[in-house]
Amino acid sequence: MKARVLFCIAALSLAGPLFAQAPLPHQKGQLRLPELASLADKASETINVTLDSTLLGIAGRFLDVNDPAEANARKLIGSLTGIYVRSFTFDEDFAYPKADVEGVRRQLSAPGWTRMVQARSRKENTDVDIYMHIDQGRAMGLAIIASEPREFTIVNIVGNIDLEQLHHLEGNFGIPKLGIESGTRKPE
Repeated sequence: MKARVLFCIAALSLAGPLFAQAPLPHQKGQLRLPELASLADKASETINVTLDSTLLGIAGRFLDVNDPAEANARKLIGSLTGIYVRSFTFDEDFAYPKADVEGVRRQLSAPGWTRMVQARSRKENTDVDIYMHIDQGRAMGLAIIASEPREFTIVNIVGNIDLEQLHHLEGNFGIPKLGIESGTRKPE
């Protein structure tokens, strides 16, 4: 399944210019993620995923409807309007400016956003926050911000989110495995 998802992302990256258009207006539940291009040069590993509704539709066509996990992921992405991931790993501690991460966290104080999970470890110097954007009683956005001394990741999922099905996206489209179904983070 990983090979298929990687192929899907590669195909989408090649197809991107075919679907170039004016940027969509900012949607409820969508964060304004900084470009962070300068960090890519410093990082030993970088993941940058930007999938709008058009690209998600194309990605869904590459998922196997005969595989139950992929069929569930395909169903879920049909209700989404975007998946955005920025993840950087560094060889040195705090090679990234914390101000960039805090700038994204500040957006989550806007009306509609509610923190669901906050985990802090002074011993390991890690912070994890999970927020949900609620609009008229429906989950319309999810944001995950995880920072460690040598790594930080921002995930923003936008659209009509079915929390019961959300775990089907873990490990796909650059979204890390967070143990959403079991309620515990899975070891890496």
